[in-house]
Amino acid sequence: MKTIVAMDLKAQYQHLHAEINAAVARVLESGSFILDREVQGFEAEFAAYCGSGFALGVGSGTEAVQLALLAGGVKPGDEVITVSHTAVATVAAIELCGACPVLVDIDPLRYTMSPEGFKAAITPRTRAVVPVHLYGCPADLTSILEIARARGILVVEDCAQAHGATYRGKRVGGWGALGAFSFYPTKNLGGYGDGGAVTTNSPEFAKNVALLRQYGWQERYISSIKGLNSRLDELQAAILRVKLAYLDEWNARRQSLAALYNQALRGCDDLILPVCPPDAQHVYHQYVIRTQQRDALKAFLLEQGIQSYIHYPVPVHLQAGYFDLGYTKGSLPFTEATAAQVLSLPLYPEMTADVVHQVSDVVRQFLKR
Repeated sequence: MKTIVAMDLKAQYQHLHAEINAAVARVLESGSFILDREVQGFEAEFAAYCGSGFALGVGSGTEAVQLALLAGGVKPGDEVITVSHTAVATVAAIELCGACPVLVDIDPLRYTMSPEGFKAAITPRTRAVVPVHLYGCPADLTSILEIARARGILVVEDCAQAHGATYRGKRVGGWGALGAFSFYPTKNLGGYGDGGAVTTNSPEFAKNVALLRQYGWQERYISSIKGLNSRLDELQAAILRVKLAYLDEWNARRQSLAALYNQALRGCDDLILPVCPPDAQHVYHQYVIRTQQRDALKAFLLEQGIQSYIHYPVPVHLQAGYFDLGYTKGSLPFTEATAAQVLSLPLYPEMTADVVHQVSDVVRQFLKR
């Protein structure tokens, strides 16, 4: 059997190579590479796509979360509530602000923040909350926003895995005060390097992000506030402008392939399939199953030439770099149980239905043993 990869970025480039090459050439010939026409064009197009008043290109998804929090007024010593079942970047971004991450458990249906866990974790020091739309599934924003607004807590959506996902008919990134996106190459909308964006409907927050991303400059070389260097470059913006036109088509393909997986794997013992809540449109950044035999299944798939990944094997609160937060094993029971069972099967828009059936057949073969 030919190796089945979990993600094939070359296939996407081959489909778009003429448009991508033309966009790159346009930038190279312009002689302008930082915060110019391509970034401005992408910001306008991405804001319109997300239904937000503003979008500001920044250097990475991690920095998008960091800048969103700083723009919203988070200061050293503040507490910011988020989940432990996420890419460590979410928590790293909070600490980059000098704030203290407070980690809560996840909802068993969505694998996103438990509203009850969020509510129970609030203290007088709580300044913000960062719900993560993990795997492409929107968090329970209605409940989270209700809790946050009643207490004056800033909501920053981590949309790094959910470009184009909708909650109650409205795209993510426009529900909270600010939204943070990553354009890492493997994302549903990915560049060919690092990149990110912050979305918001607030002119004040947009102005703050614009200042913060470039040394606090209101005019060149004159800093009105302390900022940093976090800029989306012209090459990545030009590439993203090409890809944005295809995002809905790619997301629809991901949904179609996920539906094929659901059909092929339905009824398997010891297998929990992803669920799309009725209030959301899941964009399947990952197709994630759960099984108590996860490690053995992953090894069996690899023996058959099929790649798979674990997103994420160790919750942030149990990683050595974050022991200082004071959590121990058993602190977040559903997070820990989920991390021991999740497995991401191959899924990308250029993948064929035949590959879904091949992978599903191998999974069923393993579970019947």
